[in-house]
Amino acid sequence: MSVVVRGVTKRFDRGSDVAAVNDVSFEAPPGKITTLLGPSGSGKSTLLRIIAGLEEPDAGNVSIGEREVTRLSSSARQVGFVFQSYALFRHMTVSDNIAFGMSIRKVERPKIQARVRELLALVQLEGYDDRFPAQLSGGQRQRVALARALATNPHVLLLDEPFGALDAQVRVELREWLLGFQDKTGVTTLLVTHDQEEALELSQHVVLLNEGCVAQAGAPHELYDHPATPFVASFLGAANVLRGRVQDGTARVGTLAVQTPRGAGEGASVHAYVRPHDVRLSKSRERRDGMAAGRVERLTRVGGLVKVSLELENGDPMGVQMPKAEFDSLGLTLGDRVLVDLQDTKVFLEDYVI
Repeated sequence: MSVVVRGVTKRFDRGSDVAAVNDVSFEAPPGKITTLLGPSGSGKSTLLRIIAGLEEPDAGNVSIGEREVTRLSSSARQVGFVFQSYALFRHMTVSDNIAFGMSIRKVERPKIQARVRELLALVQLEGYDDRFPAQLSGGQRQRVALARALATNPHVLLLDEPFGALDAQVRVELREWLLGFQDKTGVTTLLVTHDQEEALELSQHVVLLNEGCVAQAGAPHELYDHPATPFVASFLGAANVLRGRVQDGTARVGTLAVQTPRGAGEGASVHAYVRPHDVRLSKSRERRDGMAAGRVERLTRVGGLVKVSLELENGDPMGVQMPKAEFDSLGLTLGDRVLVDLQDTKVFLEDYVI
């Protein structure tokens, strides 16, 4: 089922002009993973809680499928909710945790037992039915929480930072597991995260929030390749921000030529956003028009990648990221002079209004 949010606004301080969620509208497609992405304080979790029925909006409405649910209780919405903290009952076994929602709905015991066995197989925890949460790893607890959320056959699964409390390796493993899990169940899923790698890897649809508003929504590659605003360009990919002007009809940041924004007149101020992996370095002495010179200030090895911190000739800093093999072929060392070429930039007028 799709989830449709229209004009939702929520203020926790009725006397404040600042809204936690401000006139938000989007549609989560059925049977897909939609991620609510954004920095801390952008309204992601508040919005998820409104969809779940745990918060009531001041304005706007929420529909699940063909049914408007804005004023319905959480239990009447047929949604499953998974928290970052697992929220398992410590005194209950894995089986009893999974069965909890069905038990309070007075489902017949044979049906409960059959559903628990089915879900244990689905989350790959057969044989763990009599264990307690304290006897499980973090990743296993989160899978139990997912099974419990699915036990009552919800129309929509809501995940609020479900991997936030886990270490990096377990997060990677669970992301891969969740993709297969979602393929098998086909349940419409809304995921809250501030981790853009997680959002880009897991989602078919992304809603990027900033200060309670939708900055851009669409397929992950659309937001990444075609950011609609400076915020989107800077948030996705940790872009360098370079400032410049339009000179002789061409936008330039220092000596670097970049794409000229539509409608930019002569002398207009521009901001160019370039991601670290879209910068190419060379030690050639032949400097082509549109290139810039820089000096290597710091080198940081991160696994198979190398981060290079530069100071450009105009004094601006620039971060560059490249595979170790490319770094080794260049033979870079601290203090080296290099030429800088930009492979892709996203350029906006300085007075762009978000």
